[in-house]
Amino acid sequence: MSSKLTPSDPPLISSLSHFLPPDSPKSPPLLDIPVSNQKYHYHHHTENKNEKEEGKGKKGMRITTKKLLIILFFILSAISLLRLLRITTTAPSPTSQPSTLPHTLIDTSSTQSLALDLLKPNSTTASVPNLTVKEFQLLTRIISLRVPCNLLVFGIEPQSLLLSSLNAGGTTIFLEDNPEKLQGIRKINKGTRMYKIEHHAAAKEAYKLLQHARVNPGCAPQAGPLQSSRCQLALTQLPKEIYELKWDVVVVDGPSGDRPEAPGRMAAIYTASMIARAGNNTDVLVHDVDRMIEKWFSWEFLCHENLVSSKGKLWHFRIIGNSTSTSFCSTATVQLM
Repeated sequence: MSSKLTPSDPPLISSLSHFLPPDSPKSPPLLDIPVSNQKYHYHHHTENKNEKEEGKGKKGMRITTKKLLIILFFILSAISLLRLLRITTTAPSPTSQPSTLPHTLIDTSSTQSLALDLLKPNSTTASVPNLTVKEFQLLTRIISLRVPCNLLVFGIEPQSLLLSSLNAGGTTIFLEDNPEKLQGIRKINKGTRMYKIEHHAAAKEAYKLLQHARVNPGCAPQAGPLQSSRCQLALTQLPKEIYELKWDVVVVDGPSGDRPEAPGRMAAIYTASMIARAGNNTDVLVHDVDRMIEKWFSWEFLCHENLVSSKGKLWHFRIIGNSTSTSFCSTATVQLM
C-alpha cells in the first residue's frame, strides 16, 4: 500500500517544529548570560568574603591591644611597688641620730667641717642653721679682716662656735642666757670664754623701754660707765673684762626674742652700742633685723648713717669710738608708726 501526501496533510517540517524550542525573540536563550554580570557576581562575592575576613582581623587586633594594655598596667604597678618597698627599707629613721652628735656640735676642733654641713640646704644634722650661707659669709669676712681681734658675741649657736677658730690668736667671748646651750660645751679654743648672763626684759616690753631711753639722760652716750648706768637698757652685771676691753667686733644674735614673753634683744643692742662707742672703730652686726625689735633698736642706737653693709637679715654697722656727741644718731629720731 502506498502512502501519498495529500494537500491537507501538514508539512514534515512543521510537525518537527513541535519538538524543537521556539525561536521567539521574547524568549532569550537559557545560557545566554552576559560576561560582565558574571564578573560582577564574582567580585561581589569576593569583596564580601574579604570584608568578613578583615572584620575578623580587626576584632582580633582589638582583643590583642586590650591584652597588651592590661599586661603593661601590671608591669608598671609591679615596678612602682618595688620602688616603694625600696624607699621604705632604705630611708633612715627620723628618730635615729648619731650618739656623738652633741659632742660634735660643741667640739671646736672640728667646727669648720660642721659649719659647712650646717650651711648646706640638705643638711641632716639636728640643728638648723641660724645664719644663711650669704649671711655667714659676710660675718666671717668682716672678722677675718680684723683677726686677731677682740670679738664679743651675744648668743651661742653651732655656727658661731666657728668664730673662735677663725679668731685664732685673739680673744672671743660668748654671752648666753640659755643654760642648755652651755651645758654640752666641753672643749673651746684657747682665748675663748663663755659666760652665763641674765636678760630680765621680755620682748613685749620693747616699746616701753625705748620710750624710757629717749627721755632718760642716764641712757645717753656720755652718761658714764656702763656698769654703773641707771638706764634700764644697760647690762650692768656682765663680767668685768667686758667693760675693760676695747672690742673690735660685736655680734648680736641673742637672746632668742622669738616670743613676747621671751627675753628680747633690746638691752643687747643698747649695750653693744655703748661698748662700741667706748672703743676705737668697732664693727657691730645685728641678726634678725626683719623683726620689729631688732630693726627699731638698731636704728635708734646704731643709726642709719653707720650702716655700711647688709646681707639677708644681717646688718653691719661701723661705729666710730671716742665720740663726744651727746646723741646716738646725727639725724632725726626714728619715728615709730
